[in-house]
Amino acid sequence: MRRLSKIFAVCAVTLLILVVTGAYDAISEKLHFYAAVARLYSQAPDSKIAMPLQDVSKKVIADTWHAPRGVGRLHEGQDIFAPRGTPILSATNGFVYNIVENNLGGQTVSVIGSGGRVYYYAHLDSYAPGLQVGDRVSTRTVLGFVGTTGNAQGTPPHLHFGVYTSNGAINPLPLLTDRSAPVLTRNKPKENKSTRTIVSRKT
Repeated sequence: MRRLSKIFAVCAVTLLILVVTGAYDAISEKLHFYAAVARLYSQAPDSKIAMPLQDVSKKVIADTWHAPRGVGRLHEGQDIFAPRGTPILSATNGFVYNIVENNLGGQTVSVIGSGGRVYYYAHLDSYAPGLQVGDRVSTRTVLGFVGTTGNAQGTPPHLHFGVYTSNGAINPLPLLTDRSAPVLTRNKPKENKSTRTIVSRKT
């Protein structure tokens, strides 16, 4: 009985420390995020996704899927050209999965959607204000703005858009559909959230 009381006391003190320091909220938030991601994995992947740029039609995109990129590397996505600063919208509903800068993609955002597919947006000039890992997004959410960061420096501004499944990259072009009306929303900054890398993707 005395041992049970000690265990209960330790648990109570630990919980109190977590609440006082704010760690409880952070842990709870993470658990909710991972539960939401787990639910996405149980859903069928989207058969159609929205064009990530509002005023670009699918028919004007030159198919760059698997075009050679240097020695021993193929292009795992589609390049969608637009003026620098053009808003980039999420192609799907889902959650921001990763915000990271790397040598190839420059400033990048990854969104996880139904079926656990990861949608990768690269060469961003800048991120949408307040965008955070774990944010819920819709097809009206601005993720960032078209640029030339990473290995796109010296090229016309464009978005590199990739789609990744558990078996690797797939061609996004057959999935894309044109947007019908200009409707954008911007994320509001959230408190007690830190931008961090959960998964890293390359262009």
